[in-house]
Amino acid sequence: MITTNYLVIGSGVAGLTFAVKIAEKFPNKNIIIVTKGDEDESNTKYAQGGVAVVLDAEEDSFQKHIQDTLIAGDGLCDQSVVEMVVKEGPKRLKELMLWGANFDIDTKGNLDLGKEGGHSEYRVVHHKDITGFEVERALLERVHQLTNIKILSHHFAIDLITEHHLKITDSNSLTCYGAYVLDQKTGHIFTIKSDSVLLASGGIGRVYGHTTNPVIATGDGIAMAYRAKANIKDMEFIQFHPTALYNAEESTSFLISEAVRGFGAYLRNKEGYRFMLDFDERAELASRDIVSQCIDSELKRTGDTHVFLDCTHLDIEMFKSHFPNIYEKCLSQHINIEIDWIPVVPASHYLCGGIVVDKAGKTSINNLFSCGECSRTGLHGANRLASNSLLEALVYAHNIFKYHINNPIKKNKLKIPEWNDEGTTIPKEHVLIQHNLKQLQALMRNYVGIVRSNHRLTKAITHLDLIYKEVEELYKNVKINTTLCELRNMVNVAHLIINQSLERKENKGGYYNSDNKK
Repeated sequence: MITTNYLVIGSGVAGLTFAVKIAEKFPNKNIIIVTKGDEDESNTKYAQGGVAVVLDAEEDSFQKHIQDTLIAGDGLCDQSVVEMVVKEGPKRLKELMLWGANFDIDTKGNLDLGKEGGHSEYRVVHHKDITGFEVERALLERVHQLTNIKILSHHFAIDLITEHHLKITDSNSLTCYGAYVLDQKTGHIFTIKSDSVLLASGGIGRVYGHTTNPVIATGDGIAMAYRAKANIKDMEFIQFHPTALYNAEESTSFLISEAVRGFGAYLRNKEGYRFMLDFDERAELASRDIVSQCIDSELKRTGDTHVFLDCTHLDIEMFKSHFPNIYEKCLSQHINIEIDWIPVVPASHYLCGGIVVDKAGKTSINNLFSCGECSRTGLHGANRLASNSLLEALVYAHNIFKYHINNPIKKNKLKIPEWNDEGTTIPKEHVLIQHNLKQLQALMRNYVGIVRSNHRLTKAITHLDLIYKEVEELYKNVKINTTLCELRNMVNVAHLIINQSLERKENKGGYYNSDNKK
């Protein structure tokens, strides 16, 4: 058993920001970060766009950013949360820059501000088209300067420890006491006992298979919180990024940043027609949910597998400067954007719901906190405004830090039982896990995609139930491995998405059911 003061599950911007702040404030306290991949592997790393922050007081204002966020959220944002996050933005960005994060500068020496879909002004701070990579680099560099933070890479958090594991049945409220963790290199499962636990475990993109998310995005934190009986909400609001590079042979989609449309690119069908003009007066700069639904509608109408992003009319040298990685990726796929259109298709990108938290990042379980994509703060409502996610993570990591300063967590003195896998065997048929994974991902794409229906959702429940029973039988009878745990988590997440989709009776933001009226 390992004992620590603070346990952070996840090594993206949310988890690292909290860890840095708490480690600096309390040099005598210990922080353990558990991450199942390399320490820098997270959704943060792949965030191309940037951080949406109001900096230009002459052209922009907090109120404009608040209004843009509320419009994107389609009436379901918590306005007080939106106001708090937007107004905190400049302070949190300044902090990030003091830690060494570099952002693009314009010819006058000011931060070069980009504009993305749904934004009324230029306010997106970026580092070329690899902003998340740069933020992750700076944060990890700071983490390694602090001796009271320990990162456990290639370690997988299996389950949160609550009263259920302690055989306590007379408690009126739930408390988190730590987590059971699998060392993926040795197969050993051990206990981490902690006074405070932060879930910053990222998104759920792999549930759909075709996604812009990395392979680690399997909804582990949400599934663990769900099994621990935390409140989970708004799981029906999946944001599909409208413009992922289409490649019929790859399941992981390369993201063609929203900022490319902000730069002036046009969406066309194979005949060259700019179809977005028929759907929304903002055309390519409409919010993501609208652009994704319009592309989906166009693909259903034509029977095509993809549409195109046309950049041929743009200043190519400027494009290369702003989006070098996108330019090179397209070239590697034999697409020269000076003369060729980029084939694109919507792909699962971001979850607007998740573990319900208050403004201090507290969940419904004592001593359990959450921030980043796995949390549901109320900022995004039914649809996230572009580049508000890194902003949200920075603000909520700070809020959780402030809560811990003002409300010291009591020392965990309970005796925690060790993990018990007596009677289990090493799995011989890994093919069963892979078969169920492919079935689950196909089910979610075909039955629970951009446009849903009550009939398809009801059918999805029936199919999911069969997968659930087989996975649970495997889980109970074989020794734990990462692939099986991820599949189990994805089944839990799929269950939440389907059931909360059926519960929503009106179309809002990123959720569209053809049987509902808007």
